[in-house]
Amino acid sequence: MALMLWLPLGLAAQNTWEMTEEEATTTNPDQKYLAGAVPEVDGKVVFHTVVEAPGKKAAEVFAICKQYLQKMTKEKNQMEQSRIVLDDTLRYQVGGTFTEWLVFKSSALMLDRTKMTYNLIVRCEDGQADITMSRIRYLYEEERNAQRMTAEEWITDKEGLNKKQTKLAPLSGKFRRKTIDRKDYLFQKFAELLK
Repeated sequence: MALMLWLPLGLAAQNTWEMTEEEATTTNPDQKYLAGAVPEVDGKVVFHTVVEAPGKKAAEVFAICKQYLQKMTKEKNQMEQSRIVLDDTLRYQVGGTFTEWLVFKSSALMLDRTKMTYNLIVRCEDGQADITMSRIRYLYEEERNAQRMTAEEWITDKEGLNKKQTKLAPLSGKFRRKTIDRKDYLFQKFAELLK
């Protein structure tokens, strides 16, 4: 026999983890990509984080990070230019330059993507890794009318948002969104590996 719960008229049952209709209409899905989401240091776009590695010595943190960066160079979306460029076992620093596909939209009839190149540098210490993603560049529509842009001229708050900074800009906004998503993925991956 099924148990039925009767609610007073006007009250609807809802999962506690779901947004209400009112929240869904008032929440901006682009909120995390708006003002301040692309930090600049001395006029250059630089994403930075420090990932905790509890109980791990610098050499162990270095080994884990180096192994992951080496694995990244061989991933399916990476170009042959992706490689490790810094491997300093004395100062526990490792870094790579990566050229990869950043896909905006993919369907049977259309593929919208850009080549993105960036540097990823990891400085390891006892109990933590200091990670920087910088020197971000794009090569868009290479086959038709190639457009080369840097992050500084394309995804900053000034370039990647509307004037009121309440929405992503029509064209550069997709670059901003996917770059932030990629950075978030990479930083989260290091956090998982160094737990």
